[in-house]
Amino acid sequence: MANLIFDCVGARAEPYAAAPTLTFSLRISESAGAAIHAIALRCQIRIEPTKRRYTAEEAARLADLFGDVSRWADTLKPIQFTTISTMVPSFSGAVDVDLAVPCTYDLEIAATRYFYALQEQEAPLILLFSGTIFAKGEGGRMTVEQVPWSAECTYRLPVPVWREMVDRYFPGAAWIRLDRDTVDALAAFKSRQALPTWDATVTSLLSAAAERDGERSGEPA
Repeated sequence: MANLIFDCVGARAEPYAAAPTLTFSLRISESAGAAIHAIALRCQIRIEPTKRRYTAEEAARLADLFGDVSRWADTLKPIQFTTISTMVPSFSGAVDVDLAVPCTYDLEIAATRYFYALQEQEAPLILLFSGTIFAKGEGGRMTVEQVPWSAECTYRLPVPVWREMVDRYFPGAAWIRLDRDTVDALAAFKSRQALPTWDATVTSLLSAAAERDGERSGEPA
C-alpha cells in the first residue's frame, strides 16, 4: 500500500495564463517504496483565518466578512477558496507537481474579499487531498487505492504573491458586480453629467454623498 506525504513548497503568480492564476508547487513523497503509476488527485483549498493576527486596518476591512472584532471568537470561520483536480505522473520516491488554481477578482466572493483586505504578511491555507492512486504491485500488477482523507498540508501564501497576480491582469483596478438596473441608472447619470469614465461617475456620487453627510453633521441637534 502506498504511503503518500504531501507538502506545498511555494506559490507564484502565473504570468501567461488567460485569466488570473496562482500556481502552487506540490511535493508528493511516497515512503513505502511503492512505484506510483499515476494519481488522479483532487485538492480542496481552504483559508484558515484564525491562523494569523490582523492589524486594525485589516480588521476594519474584514468587518463585512466577520463582523466586529469583539465577535471574532464566533465568526472567524474557515473560507472555501477552491477545489481543483490534476493528474500526477508516474514516480518513485518523490515528485514535484504544479497545481494551477484559477482565481477571480469578484469582490462578492468571500475568499477574494479576504485576500483583498490583507495588507502584508501571509494568508494561512490548508490543502485537503483526495483521489485515486494507481500503483504497481507484486508481479507488476496494477493496484488501485484511494488517497486517504487524512492527507493534507498547510501553506502560508505570501500576500504580495496574490497582489502580483491581480496586478498582472487588473493593474490598479477592482471589480464589483452590479445589477443591470443599477448599471442603467449609473449610465444615465454618467451621460447627464458628461462624465468621461465609470470611475469618475462613482467618484462624483461619493463626493455628493460626503457633502450631504457633512451638511447633516453641521446641523443643530
